Amino acid sequence: MIDDRPPTPDATTPTDPAPDTAPDTAPDTAPDPAPDPASAAGAADANGGAVGGGSRGELVRGWAGLVGGSPAALALGAELVARWAEPHRRYHTLAHLAAVLTAIDDLAAGAADLDAVRLAAWFHDAVYDGRAGWDEERSAQLAQSRLPRCGVPAGRVAEVARLVRLTAAHDTLQLGDRNGAVLCDADLAVLAGPGYDDYTRAIRQEYAHVPDALFAQGRAAVLRRLLATPALYRTPRARALWEERARANMTAELEALEAT
Repeated sequence: MIDDRPPTPDATTPTDPAPDTAPDTAPDTAPDPAPDPASAAGAADANGGAVGGGSRGELVRGWAGLVGGSPAALALGAELVARWAEPHRRYHTLAHLAAVLTAIDDLAAGAADLDAVRLAAWFHDAVYDGRAGWDEERSAQLAQSRLPRCGVPAGRVAEVARLVRLTAAHDTLQLGDRNGAVLCDADLAVLAGPGYDDYTRAIRQEYAHVPDALFAQGRAAVLRRLLATPALYRTPRARALWEERARANMTAELEALEAT
């Protein structure tokens, strides 16, 4: 995820494994998401319709293409859809998942293990409580717990977990990490989107419990840090597609925050 969270109380890194509650077989339908009109990538309707650039059915078919159609794989796909559809989410929704997967498709040639990157996208915000570091660690643990039963090779499971943890702080990405570059760039693609204002409103809604002044302070610090980097995006294609527009969007937001 983008580290766009305001200051929050410190949380220790969890060491207990993610809850092992996946059903043995996939349910007929996953729980429907709450309407999310503020999502940056487009809202999922309450009946499981449009999700950003596609539909919930397309997401599920894409999942099956990655992991297969075994009962364990279908059950895990249903669990993940249900997690991404949790009602407390406003930006980190099924629409965000769909948008990241679409952006990965745009950058696919840059990945060393495209399936690992796509799986990491599915898991990178699967656990979302708005706690920096904690969410990513729990999401990585979830991948490590669930993917082996679907027949995903151990090496790929480890890579997925590594990539999920990487999204806790994009600036830890190392030179030459092709998979990490594609995932992080896809996660940051929203910064260049025409729905940038919707994205910022949705982020604010997820942190409605944080006072305005504290949120503005933390958000401005994030924007300054990102704008100070020589390049927001690590892959040449992402820089060509999104760098200029993303900087313009963030600069405008920062100016508005500083004016208040």
